[in-house]
Amino acid sequence: MFRPLPVYIGLRYTRARRRNHFISFISTISMLGIALGVTALITVLSVMNGFEKELRERILGVVSHLTIRSVDGPLHDWEGLAAEVRERSGVVGAAPFISAEGMISNGPRVSGAMLRGVLPSVEGEVSDLPRKMRVASLDELVPGEFNIVLGRELARALSVSIGDGVVVITPQASVTPAGFLPRLKRFTVVGIFEVGMFEYDSALALVHINDASTLFRMDGGVSGVQLKLDDMFQAPRFGAELAEAMPFDYRVTDWTRQHANFFRAVQMEKTVMFVILTLIVAVAAFNLVSTLVMLVTDKQADIAILRTLGLSPSAVMGVFMVQGGIVGLVGTLIGLIGGVALAMNIETVVPAIEHLFGVRFLAPDVYYISDLPSDMRWGDVGMVSVIAFALCLFATLYPAWNASRVQPAEALRYE
Repeated sequence: MFRPLPVYIGLRYTRARRRNHFISFISTISMLGIALGVTALITVLSVMNGFEKELRERILGVVSHLTIRSVDGPLHDWEGLAAEVRERSGVVGAAPFISAEGMISNGPRVSGAMLRGVLPSVEGEVSDLPRKMRVASLDELVPGEFNIVLGRELARALSVSIGDGVVVITPQASVTPAGFLPRLKRFTVVGIFEVGMFEYDSALALVHINDASTLFRMDGGVSGVQLKLDDMFQAPRFGAELAEAMPFDYRVTDWTRQHANFFRAVQMEKTVMFVILTLIVAVAAFNLVSTLVMLVTDKQADIAILRTLGLSPSAVMGVFMVQGGIVGLVGTLIGLIGGVALAMNIETVVPAIEHLFGVRFLAPDVYYISDLPSDMRWGDVGMVSVIAFALCLFATLYPAWNASRVQPAEALRYE
């Protein structure tokens, strides 16, 4: 098989036993450093992808993909609107909701809360709340009985359990002989849910949509309609198309705009970690410089002989670039295999390490996500591998260029 002369000589140099064992040792260390950096980069990116995916799923377990509201107040004809949007391609569910702020008290214990009126029969179409119930179910929300379902942390803050009564205080005032007083209504706790996000578990309370309409004087209206799509990443495009088709007095928002700052912060953290760990790979890759500099010094006589036989300076440069490239390629491949294996088994490896050393990295009583999630994406693996190998090739340029400038007469003077 035909191979260019620089590639052939470079492969022969790579396979040949080193006269200087220190060079072999440095070359091995460089290869292992590249492999370790690539493994760490793939694993960390996979773990951060896993955290992002886990948080996104938990947030979208409560927040719908799209929300349609009326700009003029309560939405009364929500049944017709829900039926209309359900017919659109990509919509898998639609449900009405009422959202308002208030306070919930149990004796001396008072906590602010986000009250949400839901229709239990269709709420499961747009959120995971029915599947996040820890005690009882959403079916306990019967219209007219003024029952309430609390988040786990909210119930703990109020020190209430199933069957206890709480008082809901709304910001709307009632006119009495004593003046303006906030409206109060007693509810019975009939269920407790746990989403896994402190923001919701500590501040969200669910009531039947009819009771919420009565409590907030919405005269049978709702705050809006929530939609769930078959592809949540199409929500911005679908929302823009829906907004154009809707009358001007409707406002459409998607989940990316509701939590834009949060997901932007997560993406920024991932980018910063990628840059930091890429620098570690770069440091390992540039160890090739010292390896090849010593190799060029060791092979000066061979370089001079090749030059006298007619090998061009560019071909000499290619010989040492092939050597450095092979070291970088092998290190990158080892790191790729190690990173993929670790990322795919991180949920098994970490518990084993915790059991072996008797520690817990993410204590469940402190962190809601107590296990390290992993979401390995082949796009990230390919990008890391290409960047690592490119850095290795870049690191070979100076030593290879230095080898191409060796003067045969000077190198052979004392041979």
